[in-house]
Amino acid sequence: MKSILDIPPLWLLFAILIAWVQARFAPMGLSLASGATDLMAGVFIGGGVLLIALAALEFRRARTTILPHQVPAKLITSGIFARSRNPIYLGDAFILLGFVLRFDAVLSLVLVPIFIWWIERHFIIPEEDRMRRTFRSEFARYEQKVRRWV
Repeated sequence: MKSILDIPPLWLLFAILIAWVQARFAPMGLSLASGATDLMAGVFIGGGVLLIALAALEFRRARTTILPHQVPAKLITSGIFARSRNPIYLGDAFILLGFVLRFDAVLSLVLVPIFIWWIERHFIIPEEDRMRRTFRSEFARYEQKVRRWV
C-alpha cells in the first residue's frame, strides 16, 4: 500500500499552505498586489481547474484509472492529452501559481518550479516508466509527438 504522501493533490495543498503561511507571517515587505495580479491569479486557478476537469473527462471516457500509481487500461492520447502528457500536473502548477499570486506571497514564487521538479521526479517519471512498459511502441510514438508539459 502506498503512503498518503504518494497522493499528488496533497503536495499541491502543502505547497499552497506554505505560500499562505509565508504571505501571512513573513511577507518581507514585498508585494505584487494589484487588480491585474488578482485577475492573473483567477485566470491561473481557473485554468488549472479547467485542465484537470478536461483530463478527468478523458479518463472517464476511456474508462481507465486516474490514480497515478495504478496501471491504466488504455493510453489516452485524445482531448487535452493531445497537447500535454500531464495536463493534471500542469493544472496543479497553474493552481499553485494562482494561489501564490492571490496570497501575494512573492517569496513563495520559488515554490512553483520546486513543485514542478518534485512532481516530475516523484510522479511523472515513474508513471511514464509504467506507460513505456505497458504500452511500448504506442507510448513511444505518443511521447515523440506530445511534450511532457506543453
